[in-house]
Amino acid sequence: MSDAPINSISRLRIDKWLWAARFFKTRSVASDAIAKNRVRVDGQRIKPSRTIQVGDTVQIEKTPYVFDVTVLGLNDKRRPASEAALLYQESEQSIAAREAQSATSRLDYQTRVGLAGSGRPSKKQRRQIIRFQNQNDSAPTDMVPDDEDSNVGDNP
Repeated sequence: MSDAPINSISRLRIDKWLWAARFFKTRSVASDAIAKNRVRVDGQRIKPSRTIQVGDTVQIEKTPYVFDVTVLGLNDKRRPASEAALLYQESEQSIAAREAQSATSRLDYQTRVGLAGSGRPSKKQRRQIIRFQNQNDSAPTDMVPDDEDSNVGDNP
């Protein structure tokens, strides 16, 4: 994407920018998030019609993550993700917080699932269970009576 389309616009509606920067899939979802106070510009509560400009800081809450970004460019058209990433810069604290939240969520999931898993066992797991249950079914060799031991008392 060339720099001309990004810098040719001096002001843009926040809902349109959030959509173009690919934070939300549709403008109506972006507007709903703004109405629910999940998006703030420079720490202030806003309306979907609020215009932003280059240099504004935007805080976006998308459960469970919070993005703190600085507006670097404006574009009123939705472009590929690689070009949309050029419209903003995320703060280091925001990136670290999201990574920590992701790691915590991953650990919580693994703890919740545990060794047993959830639901029915898969075919592979079922085979492992059967193998484990049957590993002690074969009789040990020292427990099987030999013919010589049983005949010791019979021969005079």
